[in-house]
Amino acid sequence: MSRKGVGLAAFDRSRLTSAQFASHGNSLRSSDAQALETQLSVFRSLLQQFAQTHAKDIRSDPAFRAQFARMCTAIGVDPLASSSSAGSGGSSSSGSSLWAQLLGRSVNDFYFELAVRVVEVCGATRGENGGLIGVRELRERLGRGRMEGAPEVADDDVLRAVGTLKPLGSSYSVIRVGNRPYIRSVPKELNTDQSSVLEAVQVLGYVTVSMLMVNIRWARARAQTAVDDLLGEGMLWVDKQAPEWEYWSPGFMLDVDGATAVGG
Repeated sequence: MSRKGVGLAAFDRSRLTSAQFASHGNSLRSSDAQALETQLSVFRSLLQQFAQTHAKDIRSDPAFRAQFARMCTAIGVDPLASSSSAGSGGSSSSGSSLWAQLLGRSVNDFYFELAVRVVEVCGATRGENGGLIGVRELRERLGRGRMEGAPEVADDDVLRAVGTLKPLGSSYSVIRVGNRPYIRSVPKELNTDQSSVLEAVQVLGYVTVSMLMVNIRWARARAQTAVDDLLGEGMLWVDKQAPEWEYWSPGFMLDVDGATAVGG
């Protein structure tokens, strides 16, 4: 028995069905996008109400300020990003950040002024640490110069302030060595070996070539090269008075000196 070939009508029905599915898919995507836009609008309105109600706490309490910033991030809002590209309504707030729109310019200016102080501290300490300073150490240095009545600075504030320096390129960035965040103020990437050495330094404040050979199982040449590179960049200091040369973290040594001065 012979089979009949597929006629043109079948092709037409197939094309019609495909077109209907495509149209339905576009309709669903448009509906979902509108629903999402409505939800974000509601979230933003609630965020604004929350900010206005708790404005004083956001300005004065670093922990509360950090939680508010995380709420913003959770719904995809960068509180420090300019909103000038979000619309062209020409309102007076166009071009200002969410901080400025919701809380006035005081909090907004706080972060940009903090960023300036971060640059100053990084520049002043670059000769000591080679352009790599721990966030905690940086925050403590900022706290020493804090004027009476000025807002307290938290680690989260420092990290957000560094984020505002992105337009300067790769000169200022946050990197993690082990479980500790550092501010890098030189356009240089750490290689894997250098990162491993800096992570090991966090345990005792220093390392030796022998320690790296035993604990990380490196060859002597590899360990020596890694510490020499960091030493040349100023990210480690060497103590030649020990039986075996010890390579110290500048931040650790400064912390010890500071504690000794206070205790003495």
